Amino acid sequence: MIPSVLPTYSRAPLSFVKGEGSWLIEQDGRRFLDLGAGIAVNALGHAHPALVAALTEQAGQLWHTSNLYEIPQQQELADRLVALSFADTVFFTNSGTEACELAVKMARKYFYDMGQPDRTEIITFSGSFHGRSSAGIAAAGSEKMTKGFGPLLPGFKHIEFGDMEALGAAITDTTAAIMIEPVQGEGGIRPVPDADLKQMRALCETHGLLLIFDEVQCGVGRTGKMFAHEWAGVTPDIMMVAKGIGGGFPLGAVLATENAASGMTAGTHGSTYGGNPLGCAVGNAVVNIIGTDAFLEDV
Repeated sequence: MIPSVLPTYSRAPLSFVKGEGSWLIEQDGRRFLDLGAGIAVNALGHAHPALVAALTEQAGQLWHTSNLYEIPQQQELADRLVALSFADTVFFTNSGTEACELAVKMARKYFYDMGQPDRTEIITFSGSFHGRSSAGIAAAGSEKMTKGFGPLLPGFKHIEFGDMEALGAAITDTTAAIMIEPVQGEGGIRPVPDADLKQMRALCETHGLLLIFDEVQCGVGRTGKMFAHEWAGVTPDIMMVAKGIGGGFPLGAVLATENAASGMTAGTHGSTYGGNPLGCAVGNAVVNIIGTDAFLEDV
C-alpha cells in the first residue's frame, strides 16, 4: 500500500523537531551536527536570530500580494543582488529548478528576438544537475535522472566534463548557450578550472553565445566569494541561484545582463509566489550577512 507521502525518497529514520545553529535535535532529544545543511540550503545555520526576526516581522505585516503589484522587499533584494554581481536585472523564483526553467527560456527567447529562431541548443556537461523539472533533467541527461521520463525535452547537447576540445567541436549554428555549474554539486563537488571558465567565456564571445552559470549550490558565499565564478574573473550572461539565498526559506532567482534578458518582456514569464514579501524579507536578511566582506573572508 502506498504511503500518504509519495515515496520518492529513501529517508533516514530521523525526525528533527528543532535546530540550533549547526545542530539538529531529534524528537528523542539526541543532537546531531548538521553537515548537510538541508542540501546546501541553511547557509547561516538553524534559527539564526536575524532570519527569525526578518521572517516574524514580515509575517505580522504581509505575506503575499502577487507580482501584479510593486513589492518593496523584492525591489530591495533585486537592487542589492545587482550591486553584488554582474547582473542588471533579477527575476525571483521559489527554487533552483524554476530558475533553470527561466534560464533556458531566456536564452532561447533572446535568439528568437534576434531573428535567429533556430538557435535553441544548449550545451551541458556530464555529472551536471540542474533540477528535477523536464528541462532540468533533459539538461543533465544522465540515465538516473531521465530513465522512464521520456520523451525528453529536446535542445540539449551533452559533452564530457572537462573536455574543452569537445566543447569547441560541439558548437554549431544552432547553439544558443553553454550552461555549467562553476562547481558541480551532484556530480561530486568538482570545481571547473578557472582556465576552462575563461575559455568558455571566450568561446561565447567568438560564436555569439550566451554563458549560463548554475550557482544554485555553489553560490551565495559557499566558496568565500558571493558567487563562485568570481574566483575565475569571468562573468556569465545568465545565472541561476537558490538554496543559500533564502537561508532555509524557499527562494531562488535568475540574474541576467540587460542584453541577455532583452527578450523577457511583459507576459513572457511569471510566478505566483516568486519574490513574495515574506521570501524577500528573509533574502534581504541573508544578504545583509553573507554579502559582506567580513563574512566572506571567514568562509
